[in-house]
Amino acid sequence: MAGLPLECPGCGTGGAADERFCPRCGSPLVIAGASLPVDADPARARARRIHPPYADGPLVKVARAANQPEAELLQELLLDAGVPSLARRSGGFDVPDFLAMGPRDVLVPAGGAAVAGEVLGAREPRPPVARATLWVRALALVLALLVVAFVAVSVVAAIL
Repeated sequence: MAGLPLECPGCGTGGAADERFCPRCGSPLVIAGASLPVDADPARARARRIHPPYADGPLVKVARAANQPEAELLQELLLDAGVPSLARRSGGFDVPDFLAMGPRDVLVPAGGAAVAGEVLGAREPRPPVARATLWVRALALVLALLVVAFVAVSVVAAIL
């Protein structure tokens, strides 16, 4: 392949024989004029959708899905943005993988974490729940004691 001319399938820019990615848009270079069936190999078609800078760095958690199908949906949304991802079963949930049940963590390389946050819509933190005031807690305690006393009187009356 050293002597064959290369070109970018995305923008059409030519590339040198020793380059792997387009210097303009970062897409993988292909042999110029070659009619390679991209859809023939799903792994190759998937790899062409990944933007190389988003594939750098250690894996970081960006989302949590309720189950495997939801995780796959999130992965497809990320792949549409050029971000590679990995879904793995969340810790603490002991169900065989073939059942596709249980929560999944969606991980992406650190280079694509910011884009993944934008794509998945980083959630705003929930406001803290207001604590009940002291009088509400005292009222709840009094009501609980009244219910316990009523039940005790009823049981004693039923026995006698």
